[in-house]
Amino acid sequence: MITNYQGLDTLRAHGLRLTRPRQLILDVVRATDAHPTAAFVYQRVRRRLPRVSLATVYRNLRMLAAEGLLAERADAGGMRFDGNTGPHDHFTCLACGRIYDVPARAERSVRRRIAARTGFEVLDHRTEYYGRCGACRRQRGRSPVTR
Repeated sequence: MITNYQGLDTLRAHGLRLTRPRQLILDVVRATDAHPTAAFVYQRVRRRLPRVSLATVYRNLRMLAAEGLLAERADAGGMRFDGNTGPHDHFTCLACGRIYDVPARAERSVRRRIAARTGFEVLDHRTEYYGRCGACRRQRGRSPVTR
């Protein structure tokens, strides 16, 4: 068992252990910026742990997201998981479906302005961008995306 694994303290604080399946699931999600589905994670984890069940992968993905070690995001294809839990936005390519991380804008100042104007307490936000990625633009020519 790894003792200095990122997130181990969070799990322990909630009375949870870093089991082999949890460790592999975290590793798979954090090793890619593709925002994988549970099915993708399951296929990758099975390479190292052939007896793991899809139910175990789903249960652990949800638990790890609830503990803040992964982020969950819904899209048209179902739930996806993100190993980057820091502030960032997303760009989804409408041609290939890939999801890219985009650095977040100055979120604190936006939250303060919203709170000052409305009296709301903004706890979180999500900004999504849609268009065509560079690879898809090169394949289909240089026509700009308009909306």
